[in-house]
Amino acid sequence: MRIAMVTETYPPEINGVALTVAALVHGLREAGHTVQLVRPRQVDADGADEGNGNVLVRGARLPRYPGLQFGLPTARRLRGLWRNERPDAIYVATEGPLGYSALRAARALGIAAATGFHTRFDDFARHYGFGFLTPVVFAYLRRFHRHGAATIVPTAELRDFLIANNFGNVELLRRAVDNRLFSPTRRDEALREAWGLKPGQLAVIYVGRIAPEKNLPLAVRAFREIQKVHRDARYVWIGDGPARATLAADNSDFIFCGIQRGAELARHFASADLFLFPSLTETFGNVTLEALASGLPAVAFDYGAAREHLQADCGRRVRFGDEDEFVRATLDLVRAGVTNPGMRAAAVAAVSQLDPTSVAATFAKLLAALAHAKATPPARRKLSEGTTS
Repeated sequence: MRIAMVTETYPPEINGVALTVAALVHGLREAGHTVQLVRPRQVDADGADEGNGNVLVRGARLPRYPGLQFGLPTARRLRGLWRNERPDAIYVATEGPLGYSALRAARALGIAAATGFHTRFDDFARHYGFGFLTPVVFAYLRRFHRHGAATIVPTAELRDFLIANNFGNVELLRRAVDNRLFSPTRRDEALREAWGLKPGQLAVIYVGRIAPEKNLPLAVRAFREIQKVHRDARYVWIGDGPARATLAADNSDFIFCGIQRGAELARHFASADLFLFPSLTETFGNVTLEALASGLPAVAFDYGAAREHLQADCGRRVRFGDEDEFVRATLDLVRAGVTNPGMRAAAVAAVSQLDPTSVAATFAKLLAALAHAKATPPARRKLSEGTTS
């Protein structure tokens, strides 16, 4: 197939949307599909080769998210591009101006377009002081996704929620995790020693944006309770964001390692012992899969990736929003022995079937079905649906 992928974020930017789209692009190309990637030219010098499968458009910085941006409207350019080199299907991963332009162009040209629901922007509005806009943002998201032939989501929970809220055709596509990259074999005792840990001491890790919407005070609270059991435990923070400076000033014993990517991120994951994920604003939470693949037991609220893949033999799922239970579950898991080889093995097993190749193949089949339905005249489609063998 010829597939156009449209996104307003892409590596080296670090977030769940960028990494998910990159994995799909790589998987589709590995399977022999022709993939055209449409995205903004990134803030720093962009080394991507324009015209070599990449279409770079103008973007603008995203307020309060340094390093990220949104694509500016470009429907006319996309219509010309896809009129000359028509894709079989289009996938729109983000709901910004670029994504909306892509949907308009697809509709004008009669090309099947699917959208991806990756981020609960309606929740983000509340955490950044714009809670009064939450209903408006949600209404926009619904209107945006109903312009596509299908909305693709990573969990059955989100699928059911969107269907109940009149989002139209919603399809489930499981997220993948690179088990070759994220693995317990990358554990590095020298790195643990650099964190100030001796053999047998506990390392708790946080990976993600260090920002208000991540519910960080709960992570701090849970860790302080861990220290009552393991006085020498250390808390390692991977990532950056607007809350980092205050968090570091208030917690001088925390270890901040900044942004890590690829093999270095995998080494940091595997060298820890426990992953705490207190966020209440994730659409999915890719880092939960990466932690489990690295052999880390985890504590997270019962939604998104945790509901789909976190089991009692390798972690604890907590009733959504119950912070006291989150702390109790953390202590229960620590006392159960997070460094136990059996628990670490169970973590790896929980995500061992989420192979990127199979997820990309499922994605391609879904797009092919949408393209076929778009190409089939309604009268013929009704006749086919009414035929029995």
